[in-house]
Amino acid sequence: MKFTGSCILILLALGTGQARAGELVVIVNAAAAGINKEQVADVYLGRSTGRTPIDQVANSAIYLEFYKKATGRDIGQVKAIWSRIIFTGRGLPPKQMMDSAAVKKAVAADPNAIGYIEKSAVDASIKVALTLD
Repeated sequence: MKFTGSCILILLALGTGQARAGELVVIVNAAAAGINKEQVADVYLGRSTGRTPIDQVANSAIYLEFYKKATGRDIGQVKAIWSRIIFTGRGLPPKQMMDSAAVKKAVAADPNAIGYIEKSAVDASIKVALTLD
């Protein structure tokens, strides 16, 4: 069987997503109170403004996995929700960071921030509030 370059890239992307399963965590500032899954969904879907959500790069594997696991929605649904919120002037979507290191740094610096990273990137600068399986 012969694979083209694009087939190989797709297979690698699928393999990467599967390897991450169960290793995604929601993080908060080390001094912040915890948060449950429903509250995380509310923050990332614009229904709650008590926390400052920090996103990963749009359409990255971790971004797609997070929204599916945390909100139960696919990215098209999430984008539609945020389009309505922005159009009506009720809010702005989460700020996007380039990678987990940037998310971790932003969350560590802001007591109201919330983000998500790979479990392997956790250190003492932040606190794990929730593990998404």
